[in-house]
Amino acid sequence: MLGNILITGGASGLGEATAEAVAKAGGRPLVIDVKAPDAARLGAVDHVLADLADREEAERAVRELAQRAGGLDGVVTAAGIDACGPLSEVEPERWDRVIKVNLIGTASVIRAALPYLKASGGKVVTCASTLGLRAVSDATAYCASSSAWSASPAPWPPSWPGRSG
Repeated sequence: MLGNILITGGASGLGEATAEAVAKAGGRPLVIDVKAPDAARLGAVDHVLADLADREEAERAVRELAQRAGGLDGVVTAAGIDACGPLSEVEPERWDRVIKVNLIGTASVIRAALPYLKASGGKVVTCASTLGLRAVSDATAYCASSSAWSASPAPWPPSWPGRSG
């Protein structure tokens, strides 16, 4: 059994597909997103609305879902945003928001989930784009945030060897 799987960005895209797959495999998806999951697609899914650009909000959402579910057995970080355009044309606030959501928000979620994952022997799956390995000029912030996760030592987190996959 998969158990309780926390999924960031679980209301759309890759995150939503992950939540659907977790439920189909008998697990319990726990979603953090800025919008509620579509009940018509996913059914009644435990979720917390949170902006991952806000570290405290992200950490609170993890704690709330973990406590509600009685712990965590895994985390999938699928949330991601972009501010398209060359560095010279993307407003600094939009560029910074991409880094806050994709990089810092992801780290905040993982950090907040670690006590629960250590207790269960759970795993972390961090999604990053191939654009982190081969950048393009019109997605500079997205490429930078994906590159940071692509360059992170595996397994994640490095201070927890043998306990993540």
